[in-house]
Amino acid sequence: MDILVVGGGGREHAICWALAKSKRAPKLFCAPGNPGIASLAECVNLSAEDIPGLVAWVKDHKPNLVMIGPEVPLALGLADELLKLDVQVVGPVRAGAQMEASKDFTKQILFENDIPTAKAGTFTDYEKARAYLQTQGAPIVIKADGLAAGKGVAVCETLEQAEAALRVAMLDRAFGEAGSKVVIEEFLKGEEASVLAFVDGETIVPMVSAQDHKRVFDGDQGPNTGGMGAYSPALVVTDGMNLEILERILRPTVEALRRRGIIYRGILYAGLMITSEGPKVIEYNCRFGDPETQVILPRLKTDLVNILMAVAQGKLSHLKVEWDERPAACVVMASAGYPGAYPKGKAITGLARAAEVPDAFVFHAGTALKDGQVVTAGGRVLCVTGLGATIEAAIQKAYEAVHLIHFEGAHYRKDIGWRAINRK
Repeated sequence: MDILVVGGGGREHAICWALAKSKRAPKLFCAPGNPGIASLAECVNLSAEDIPGLVAWVKDHKPNLVMIGPEVPLALGLADELLKLDVQVVGPVRAGAQMEASKDFTKQILFENDIPTAKAGTFTDYEKARAYLQTQGAPIVIKADGLAAGKGVAVCETLEQAEAALRVAMLDRAFGEAGSKVVIEEFLKGEEASVLAFVDGETIVPMVSAQDHKRVFDGDQGPNTGGMGAYSPALVVTDGMNLEILERILRPTVEALRRRGIIYRGILYAGLMITSEGPKVIEYNCRFGDPETQVILPRLKTDLVNILMAVAQGKLSHLKVEWDERPAACVVMASAGYPGAYPKGKAITGLARAAEVPDAFVFHAGTALKDGQVVTAGGRVLCVTGLGATIEAAIQKAYEAVHLIHFEGAHYRKDIGWRAINRK
């Protein structure tokens, strides 16, 4: 069978890696892919956001399944267009992708269905937003309503910081149209965790939990990034809590979407805060997380091809999904300056040696080929994952491989998994 994976980052490399292990031996294509993915799939020279180009390719090649990785093509309606071609698709239609593309839409779903979340207000007028801030005080959270590549959220400890974040989003338009509307949200105390689920429109199969590290520097310091690393499981999510998350959060959300006429088929990602009152929704994403995917899929024992086909066909209830008990941890190696401006084209060495480390996997996130040499091409360059009998062993395995890889200006957090280690 032929499978097209849309995207070209670390998440898509992990997806292709998991699909390539299938006993069904699929022929993989990836648009646009990257040098790491190229060893597993035929890379197609199309941007993940080139909807007409992707639709034309699918018409010509007729793959058996299309797995859409990033949020932008989902928000642009790629799934809708492919479904018109009678193609099996994993990824929600545009209306379902609003769960990530509009934080205000998500809040409406949560509030209307008594799903646990932070109280919030939505504003399109800067002065009204500023006035609301004064009534709420700090700490408080400012969120650009639309897609902002994981950088549209500001956790503000003072009102001055909050007003500055409002100006950046609404007046300076640092996030473009995404910041024309903002959600001002109550600051929740607790520990964050991510619970992703396979959803076929009706059946929901949660994956193992994970926790990512958003801040760029050790000790959760510095600005937010797309994610500097992750580990799985998130120990803060207990077995009992898993059931609560399914019944109080995931299931009511999918049912609420169905009542709106939205049949959600794909990956639903719940970003949660585990508070003293229990888990509360911080955000929803409409796809696999990055870098959570890089610690979740290495723990998956069930054939991913079978799972994705069941999602696309509405047959998840027929499948038992099993997981490796071993924890996983990943470390993101980033370019100098990230999450700000960064250089490109820096030669990367040591990839072959790192790939030889047992139970370690190197996923390419922002790389390119230049004169036969793998070079940096993004802010987050590589995601290095380790599996181990304990969380400490998994973390050690990931850093063992990281230490074999070099490129000029590389930086990464040295404390991935610190909450899990402290908790134990």
